[in-house]
Amino acid sequence: MIFVTLGTQDKGFPRLLEAIDREILNGTIKEKVVVQAGLTKYESSNMEIFDLIPADEFDEYIEKSDLIITHGGAGSILTAVKKNKKVIAAARLSKYKEHTNDHQRQIVKEFSDQGYILELRDFNKLGKLIEKSQTFKPKKFESNTSNMIELIENYIEDSNHTSWFNKCREALLYLFFGGCTTLVNIISFFLFRKIGVITYVSNIIAWFLSVVFAFITNKLFVFESKGKKFSETFRECVSFFIFRVMSLFFDMAIMYLMIDVMSVNEMISKVVANIFVIVINYVFSKAFIFKKK
Repeated sequence: MIFVTLGTQDKGFPRLLEAIDREILNGTIKEKVVVQAGLTKYESSNMEIFDLIPADEFDEYIEKSDLIITHGGAGSILTAVKKNKKVIAAARLSKYKEHTNDHQRQIVKEFSDQGYILELRDFNKLGKLIEKSQTFKPKKFESNTSNMIELIENYIEDSNHTSWFNKCREALLYLFFGGCTTLVNIISFFLFRKIGVITYVSNIIAWFLSVVFAFITNKLFVFESKGKKFSETFRECVSFFIFRVMSLFFDMAIMYLMIDVMSVNEMISKVVANIFVIVINYVFSKAFIFKKK
């Protein structure tokens, strides 16, 4: 059996199905062909076509297949090569409006160059590639292959592949928890001022409490740091506090400028200072402190 998977892209890929259909009609393909077409609209009496297939059935088709023909999605290719299946992969191309860019060409080439799959470039030569697949012995995939991991990470983070939310997820989470951190800072500042603690002492105490809150939320939820060992967490903690001390000077300087020089209300000054500090802290945390999972 030949299993064809086109992923769940929001653009069609009928060009590949047309090529498969031609090979069925001219007799090159004699096996049963099952297609997971996703959003690709294509009708053929020569193939069994499904829009989507449940995960357990999808795995069964992978297991039963003698050959898998797929688009250039990293996930689709990896699913097959991890099971040591023979794979023919064809990249979606932007000029045919099959994708927003041609990054799949790089993915397919990388897997092909390393001997994991066969690359289909000329769709008129699909028949010859299917014949070649009969003697093709795919290289056994090792999940810790460094350059392959880097390739997949680049694919996942590709700004044209991920959804708007995924592209902005980190920044959105940082803004949310940054806002919560600001609330911790401002409320603490307000409460300590309420009980008579002088302005700048209240500011330092509020800063310390907000830094503790920020470190926990940044590590666990925003940057999802991979540092789990005590030594790694300790390094992150020390680095975090050092950079936050630096941002405290910005905070204090802005507070001094607005309150003592410009005679602006204390609470307004505190809010303005925190906006600047949130931006500075994001840059420091992303660039120098937390290591992504």
